[in-house]
Amino acid sequence: MTSTAPRLKTALLAEIPSLRAFAISLTGSMDRADDLVQDTLMKAWAAADSFQDGTSLRAWLFTIMRNTFFSQHRKRRREVQDVDGEAASRLVSHPEQFGHLDLADFRAALAELPVDQREVLMLVGASGFSYEEAAEICNCAIGTIKSRLNRARQRLMQNLKVNSVDEYGPDLATADAGATSRRSAFI
Repeated sequence: MTSTAPRLKTALLAEIPSLRAFAISLTGSMDRADDLVQDTLMKAWAAADSFQDGTSLRAWLFTIMRNTFFSQHRKRRREVQDVDGEAASRLVSHPEQFGHLDLADFRAALAELPVDQREVLMLVGASGFSYEEAAEICNCAIGTIKSRLNRARQRLMQNLKVNSVDEYGPDLATADAGATSRRSAFI
């Protein structure tokens, strides 16, 4: 492992942004996501000898993360914390800009998805994995991935009360202002 350690370290560090995005989608919490990424990297480093050259390091890491998340999820499922949401309501900070509001709406709608649908949406939609790679990570058939992805997209649109792509994003005034500034930048 000593001769490949620097290469593995560099490769692991390069995957941190993707791992963090996937972890946030799974946990719904920045702090828990950071902990999950750290646990994943520690497990990957400890099991570096089991990684097979020529295979996808990214898929291997996402599989480790997914398995770690579900192990932790099973443990936490039996725990009851902040049942009435009082502590969580004190931690909320309301966004000041429209983009923050849209992102908050999106995160809330994403959090309402079942874990398996949210997971596939993040793997294929956000992280750019192919259906085949996502199926390997999730240990299921490609058809299952496609079905989960379709249900996730439909449910997400329903949760956001969006009927088409044109309905989501900046309002007309904001879009017009952005178009004007882009035009003036090219004049």
